[in-house]
Amino acid sequence: MTIQQVIGKTRELVDEKTAAKILNVSPGTLSVWRSTGRYNLPFTKCGRLVRYDKAVLDAWLDSRTRQTGATA
Repeated sequence: MTIQQVIGKTRELVDEKTAAKILNVSPGTLSVWRSTGRYNLPFTKCGRLVRYDKAVLDAWLDSRTRQTGATA
């Protein structure tokens, strides 16, 4: 693997507190979502630490954007 490939695969991982700020929820809410599986919001465990990929958070927010009030 070349250095360019490694750089291309680099992800911007953010901690739970930062992820919560991005999503405008509390870190406790993220914890509940993880434990209940309420939303399909992927996360990474590094030992006891929880990390979120910023690009995944942005994509998740985009996928929840609605043009109308319909929830279907």
